[in-house]
Amino acid sequence: MNVPTHRQPVLTDTPVCNLRSLRSVALTVPNPVASRDFYHEVWGLSTVEEDGDRFWLRATGTDHHVLDLQRGDSNALGRISFAVGSPREVDDAARALHRIGVPVLREPGMLDHAGGGYGLRLVDPEGRIVELSADTYAVPAQDPNGRRAIPRKIAHVVLNTVDIERTAAFYTQVLGMRISDWSERQMTFLRCNTDHHVIALNQAPWTALNHIAYEMPSIDHFMRGIGSLRSHGISPQWGPGRHGPGDNTFSYFTDPAGLVCEYTSEVEQIDEDAWLCRTWRRTPELSDQWGTAGPPTATVRAAMAGIPDLGARTLFEPNHSDYFIPIPELVDIS
Repeated sequence: MNVPTHRQPVLTDTPVCNLRSLRSVALTVPNPVASRDFYHEVWGLSTVEEDGDRFWLRATGTDHHVLDLQRGDSNALGRISFAVGSPREVDDAARALHRIGVPVLREPGMLDHAGGGYGLRLVDPEGRIVELSADTYAVPAQDPNGRRAIPRKIAHVVLNTVDIERTAAFYTQVLGMRISDWSERQMTFLRCNTDHHVIALNQAPWTALNHIAYEMPSIDHFMRGIGSLRSHGISPQWGPGRHGPGDNTFSYFTDPAGLVCEYTSEVEQIDEDAWLCRTWRRTPELSDQWGTAGPPTATVRAAMAGIPDLGARTLFEPNHSDYFIPIPELVDIS
């Protein structure tokens, strides 16, 4: 695949923050009640709070919620939320973002959603809203070792990008993420802690959400989760298998909105002093080291492609004209 090239401005020599973890993802869907019912009753999450047709769902970990569902005209990525260490780090990040010309959608302050906390929201070069937050509401961890197949956290989010090089440069230069591996130049895997990746980027014709992966506590929970979904008449659209990059197990499904959700487990852990970034060839035996998954269905391939999502880019006149990555001509934005 020919990857588009653009001038890549060096926005900063020093990242604006130190991301600690991936907290949550917000989605807009046409029918949030149907999506809530799926994730609460079938997938294994628990509804922690609701407000009309907006729902916050948690896993077994200590984050207040991992999924925020609300109504929208079409499927879209509402927000990706990362943890930072303190409110002061949020304030420091805001000053740095303004200095280098990154659009800030919400200035530092108390956050207005159910999880509370102090944070800000910035906009990346493809219009995605990224939240940096600290001091969110505490919830007690639930037993991750019980028999029930319940996700413990969001493992990663995969984003379709029209310019993988420039988007990767933003997330590494500005947000301080590190590249763990490449899958040729089709995908790249970024980390902010010891997990092999919490964000992955996939070169694509348009910007969209590819999928969200939920981490199960063990491979047994992973398999029991697949079994539980089968008991509800839901079969994997790809998997089970074990990926090469990240060495994690995988099994992909589609939710009622047609968005792709994944069960995963045993994500590779990174030793920062020893790890060397690698480039994986895109071969069947490296995409699935077990050789058990078979090819993805046409349904899940189409769902991973998603629909064009401009996010918040239309709300801003950026401080420098080349901040936002150009929209490919083939994308209908009407």
